Amino acid sequence: MSQQWDVVIGLEIHVRLALDSKLFSGASAQYGASPNSQVSFLDAALPGTLPVVNEQAIDYALRFGLSIDAKIPEVTRFARKNYFYPDLPKGYQISQMDDPIVGRGQIDIETEKGPKIVNITRAHLEEDAGKSIHDEYDDWTAIDLNRAGTALIEVVSEPELYSAKEAVAYMRAIYNRVTFLGICDGNLQEGSFRCDANVSLKPKGSEALGTRAEIKNLNSFRFIEKAINYEIKRQKQLLESGRTVVQETRLYDADKDQTRSMRGKEDANDYRYFPDPDLPALNITAERLAKQRQAMPELPEAKFARYCEQWQLAEDDARQIAYDVAMASFFEQSQAITRAKAAENAKFLITDFNALLNEHGSDLQDTKISAGHYAGLLDAMASGQVSRKIAKQVLNEMWTSGEAAETIIEQQGLAQISDSDALRQIVTQIIADNPNQVQQFKDGNDKMFNFFIGQVMKQTKGQANPVQTKQILEELLNND
Repeated sequence: MSQQWDVVIGLEIHVRLALDSKLFSGASAQYGASPNSQVSFLDAALPGTLPVVNEQAIDYALRFGLSIDAKIPEVTRFARKNYFYPDLPKGYQISQMDDPIVGRGQIDIETEKGPKIVNITRAHLEEDAGKSIHDEYDDWTAIDLNRAGTALIEVVSEPELYSAKEAVAYMRAIYNRVTFLGICDGNLQEGSFRCDANVSLKPKGSEALGTRAEIKNLNSFRFIEKAINYEIKRQKQLLESGRTVVQETRLYDADKDQTRSMRGKEDANDYRYFPDPDLPALNITAERLAKQRQAMPELPEAKFARYCEQWQLAEDDARQIAYDVAMASFFEQSQAITRAKAAENAKFLITDFNALLNEHGSDLQDTKISAGHYAGLLDAMASGQVSRKIAKQVLNEMWTSGEAAETIIEQQGLAQISDSDALRQIVTQIIADNPNQVQQFKDGNDKMFNFFIGQVMKQTKGQANPVQTKQILEELLNND
């Protein structure tokens, strides 16, 4: 019997704070500027410059700590993390070590086995490094210091994740939290939210943890799952062949779907942390914490409970909307002005609208469809003006044109036919044209009823009122 293994995973998530300026300088922190155009003397490590902490970064970190029920210290300190790298001009990074601004906390995640609480070891503030740009063909490296000094929160989990899917669920939970709080824009492509994954294997049931390998800079939910699964497979093959896992830092190559060695993994003492002499300790007052509590928005778990109680949404629907900041905002804006029931709004949003987003690979906030125009489409369905099938057609047109639902329905003549006399005339003619099918229905073939429904919808291009059509067909087909 082959050896059985337990997988142990811990994540270090780097959250770039949505600030106009950097953590210790007044230089712009906006993304996308031309290289080295947003660099202060401090960022470039010119002699004589001194850091001044961005107070809003402190508040954002405290807001995050409160949201995970974390222990907040009375005093927090910055430290120097020493290492040499070309994109780190000072030769050290200003971070936190012994006195982080956020202590132990926890967050709920949803797993395949049900809800799970994941403990968070700490979250600390630190400045980001610059960016090295490599050209493999001409063999040169350039340095862009625009990113140097931008404010990050590093969120460190306990090693309590036991599969790649659990790691993704945890990463999504932190992502939802920081975007709901408004402290991070959540742009994965721009590196606003990225993760380092520590992965190890140990014999099943063993208390001792195995040697871990760290996979750096994962900025995709799909890639983190693939990278961890590859690393689990790699370590398993090493251990089962009698070799050992080396403690190291690895990179994930998405094109080859594999991790590769980057460098040996350092321990904390390798960085020679010591308190930063240029930055005094910060006192976290009760007044400051109270102010941040007041600034807290409604969190996903509270939204979920409210949706279920206030609008009687199904739990699965409520959870899917409540834990997505853009979808929750869109849902609430549209529900405030539509006559449709909340459950119908939720179902159409989750299924039809979400399918359209997935088809185009777009985010909700990037579409041409406003919450007001979407509410108009819900009203048209609720009033019987259009069927759900036609509503999906209108939604596609709204996606392309950005026009209001009522305008599209009127211009394209898509309103549902609800004139009883007109429908009766159409149904009567279809029955007259299909005597064989009529006889089959009268002989007990109930499937023929759907045949006639289909014929009516075909002739009316899907615009016949389905309830009225059904009633008229039942009356005429059962009339001897």
